[in-house]
Amino acid sequence: MNTDTKEGIWKQIKGEFKEPYGDATNDDSIEQRGKVDQFIGEMQEKYGKTKDEIANKIKNW
Repeated sequence: MNTDTKEGIWKQIKGEFKEPYGDATNDDSIEQRGKVDQFIGEMQEKYGKTKDEIANKIKNW
């Protein structure tokens, strides 16, 4: 397990906390950032890539 994979797991955990916090405070931006963090974390965990590498692939897709 490389550091990008570990970072991905951590991003998923952070996202899981941000999403309900944003929902409870009616702050849609925090809720959406939580969802984005979870998605990027899943991709990092699965592919072992950095956040920037994943963002570039998504932009070029």
